[in-house]
Amino acid sequence: MSAKILITGTGGQLGSELLRSFAGAGELIALRRDVADFASPDRLRVYVRELRPDIILNPAAYTAVDKAESEAELAMRVNGDAPRVLAEEARRTEALLVHYSTDYVFDGSKQDPWTEQDTPRPLGVYGATKLAGEHAVAQAGGKHLILRTSWVYGPHGRNFLLTMLRMARERDRLTIVDDQRGAPTTSLELARATRHIVDGVLSGQFGNQDQWAGTYHMTCGGATSWCGFARAIFERAGRLQSGRIPEVIPIATADYPTPARRPLNSRLSNQKLNTTFGIQLAAWEAALDEVIGLLKLKDSALHG
Repeated sequence: MSAKILITGTGGQLGSELLRSFAGAGELIALRRDVADFASPDRLRVYVRELRPDIILNPAAYTAVDKAESEAELAMRVNGDAPRVLAEEARRTEALLVHYSTDYVFDGSKQDPWTEQDTPRPLGVYGATKLAGEHAVAQAGGKHLILRTSWVYGPHGRNFLLTMLRMARERDRLTIVDDQRGAPTTSLELARATRHIVDGVLSGQFGNQDQWAGTYHMTCGGATSWCGFARAIFERAGRLQSGRIPEVIPIATADYPTPARRPLNSRLSNQKLNTTFGIQLAAWEAALDEVIGLLKLKDSALHG
């Protein structure tokens, strides 16, 4: 594969991993905010039209879930209007668009893992704007993939893992929500799986557009709670926490009020992804081991 590949959100955890995973795939172009801010869709359109990429990978999003409740207009421009622009421009030039979405499009009321056939019912502004982006991409009708994921983290950026490691060094006791369940999913697994899918799509491995275009759930295997995730981090991290393992106290969502409501069940079924593309991401525990290992290597390099 040799193509012009536009990657958005490269300052974030998934965008930075996509840059690594697609190395050697073609000409990689990192979309910088100072060139085309997602909060200004018209400016974004001009930039993409001039660039004419063959592939657009779009992990960029407004992700401040609680702040979105008071910045609904901005969240909609970034999460709804900007993906519409990307989808329209991709369709115009027959480019492939890979757009990432979220478990927050669901209300969390279902007991079983959510499938792509379930009806989305967002609980808040963030989920509603991400759903608007999904609809815009699908309605544009071009070559597109919408990949819904959950609880994303990795060795870079701002995420739950890095926050827990910092807090472990500062506190002896932490209260963590224990009644929200989902699959912690690493940016590394997502980026590798995306590369596999894009390579296969472009080579014709997965058939024509009607056979693969659409919405898919993509998460690591298994599930846990935020409390369980925190405990797993502390069990593995060792010296990254300066040897300290804080006491973890489980609490209910009701005991930790936030401006935006969270879905209690964020588990996503990956069956369609596996059936169509033959992909199954690593179990969340194994993926966590990989990220912790990378952080330890980085720590060793810094401190000898």
